[in-house]
Amino acid sequence: MKKVSWLLVFFLVLIWSGIQPKDTLTWFLEVLPAIIGLVIIASTYQRFPLTQLLYILILIHSVVLMIGGHYTYAEVPLGHWFQDWFGWQRNNYDKLGHFLQGFVPAIIARELFVRHQVINGRHWQNLLIISVCLAFSAFYELIEWWVALLSDEAAESFLGTQGYVWDTQSDMMYALIGAIVALVALGHWHDRQIRALK
Repeated sequence: MKKVSWLLVFFLVLIWSGIQPKDTLTWFLEVLPAIIGLVIIASTYQRFPLTQLLYILILIHSVVLMIGGHYTYAEVPLGHWFQDWFGWQRNNYDKLGHFLQGFVPAIIARELFVRHQVINGRHWQNLLIISVCLAFSAFYELIEWWVALLSDEAAESFLGTQGYVWDTQSDMMYALIGAIVALVALGHWHDRQIRALK
């Protein structure tokens, strides 16, 4: 994907998501990680370009965050369609976000570890990548908790628990599953793209 196309998609979805979001503070909190990601990518693009696979995954994750920010995760229409279709008790769009919270960081960590030769041995590397993803997921859950303590109004929208008592634990489980799936499904493809960068 070309840089201009990537930026066009990113900013079109960002602008759309910011037009009359359901809750402005929730929108800001949800899109902030995507904006931080964009700043990091822009500041490192020349000296450390990423694989095309990783750029596409970051864009997909950013779009999911922006859609969740616009509607709040509990109100995303796609989640309601699946809720009706499968007979779920809640809108599970947030679980897609948490799955990607493991899936995409796993490839980010993998790219950094492989290219910087951080650790030898595929099994140790995968264990460390999964550990990083779980740590990131746990830290995000702490951020959600801190936001809930600071703002009663934004707490329910940002947390998106929808009354599910095990929401935090299931969020981390989805991130774990996402990380494992990414490593298994994309490892060889990612290796080829990393070799092509050299």
